[in-house]
Amino acid sequence: MKIAVIGAGSWGTALAQVLAGNGNNVGLWARKPEVVKAINADHRNPRYLTDAELSPAVVATTSYRDTLLRARGVLVVTPSSLLRGVAQALADVIDAEMPVLICSKGAEPETGLLPVDVMEQELGNRDRIAVLSGPNHAEEVIKGQPSASVVACSSEETALFFRDLLANDTFRAYTSADSVGVELCAAFKNVIAIAVGISYGLGYGDNTAALLITRGLAEMSRMVVACGGEALTCMGLAGAGDMVVTCMSRHSRNRRFGEEYVARGRTLAEFEADNHMVVEGAAACKTLAVLAREHGVDLPITDTVRAVVWEGADARKAAQLLFDRPLTTEFYGL
Repeated sequence: MKIAVIGAGSWGTALAQVLAGNGNNVGLWARKPEVVKAINADHRNPRYLTDAELSPAVVATTSYRDTLLRARGVLVVTPSSLLRGVAQALADVIDAEMPVLICSKGAEPETGLLPVDVMEQELGNRDRIAVLSGPNHAEEVIKGQPSASVVACSSEETALFFRDLLANDTFRAYTSADSVGVELCAAFKNVIAIAVGISYGLGYGDNTAALLITRGLAEMSRMVVACGGEALTCMGLAGAGDMVVTCMSRHSRNRRFGEEYVARGRTLAEFEADNHMVVEGAAACKTLAVLAREHGVDLPITDTVRAVVWEGADARKAAQLLFDRPLTTEFYGL
């Protein structure tokens, strides 16, 4: 069948290749005409994953209508800050039943709404809207290295549709009904990865990284439960799995931002200009604060990252203040 992929960044490109490898025709929407031209002529994305040769079944265009023509499903792989605009554009060209898989990670900056909620507001029919998350670096997925992810949706039929669409010999896909938990995990892990990156950049070691990861999982669990998700989701692929790979991998843009930029006094604007990538964790540490205030959840690591990235706090002093917090039980607030 034909499947549409909206967004030709690294993850969108990798997912388009997975879909094509599974025997589908793929319409890939890209914003820049030069990217479209290179993908269609040379079967390579000139900006992301440039070493990967793409299947001829991946056809790029700058037109939403052409991308979605005769498509049976659509994957949205754009930054979370752009999701509402994309949803509004899709509303004009898809019917009320087309399955939609959100592959963005983070909450809407102005409202704190999770991606499924944003899509439902613009498109309606929540049961056809799913979310994909897991420990998946595009650089490894596109090479066929063994990976896995989770598809979460309120409708089992929609979750199974996307599971079967993506799964193959090297990419395992599992299903879940907990879209709230999966989406919050996806947002949280990027924030904690920035914290881990900062800690390494300041000269701290693996013990500190493990401390931040496990306490980050505790923050994640408190928020997931408060928002109506399942604590067990935090122990799965979207939670612990994605947290570990995002915090520890050399491919992680969020860790790299913390380690090579924040810890050295460099800015978010410099990182994005140098790498042509959005640091989702930088936005998420602000949007998660909206949810924390709404639900009365304590997020000390997230608050510290926000203070350092957005409020000019000194990273080393902020780290010490975090470590000096009063002692408590390990799993408080659950």
